Amino acid sequence: MIELVILGSTVGVLSGFFGIGGGTILVPFLLFLGYDIKTAISISVVQMVYSSVYGSYLNNKKGSLDLSMTVVVGLGGSLGALLSGYITSNVSDQVLELIFLSFAIFALLRLFFKTKEYREQIKLNPALLFLIGFSLGVVSMTIGVGGSIILVPILVGFLHVPLKEAISAGLFFVVFSSVAGMISHIAMNDVKIFEGSIIGFSSLFGVYLGIYFKDKVNELLQKRLLMIFYFLVVLYLISRMI
Repeated sequence: MIELVILGSTVGVLSGFFGIGGGTILVPFLLFLGYDIKTAISISVVQMVYSSVYGSYLNNKKGSLDLSMTVVVGLGGSLGALLSGYITSNVSDQVLELIFLSFAIFALLRLFFKTKEYREQIKLNPALLFLIGFSLGVVSMTIGVGGSIILVPILVGFLHVPLKEAISAGLFFVVFSSVAGMISHIAMNDVKIFEGSIIGFSSLFGVYLGIYFKDKVNELLQKRLLMIFYFLVVLYLISRMI
């Protein structure tokens, strides 16, 4: 219990400091502690339910959440995430780690490019939003990450959604995908409700501390530290595969 609380608090601190989803941090931590990839994914999916619901509640209070757009993406994500438990259970550990490694490399490379913002938003096609959500729901919940790090640049760079709205939409998307993903993993008897709940609840307290530290450092230092973190994650996953 104590180890899970410490782990959850640590994940929360790093998530709040770097402004990224807990799954991206939690899965590598759990692998390092000796959990197999499928157990790590199942714990991460449960943890994301807590963090995404809480974060979306705060964003909605601030008025930065566009429900009309996000619900369509979220419904697509829910449908896609319902397939994740089956995929995770029937794919080898090596393939799952390779997919997660690809995700981590993408996250690292994205830090080297600035997402261009546009003044006018493109009229969003509901069918396209649903398809984007469906694809991300399948991939993200299969490896136990939120998917917002992919969704945000798509919304901003291709659909010209304002950055703050895109970030809020990315987090709210995780509410839909993580709940559906948890249901899917439960159906396959491949989920750790207790461990995920303890870590998820503990992470909420850590987020406050992470945000406090984030406000104490400049943006450049924060970005460099995040690059170092992703670089270490990539090296660790490569070493595991070798």
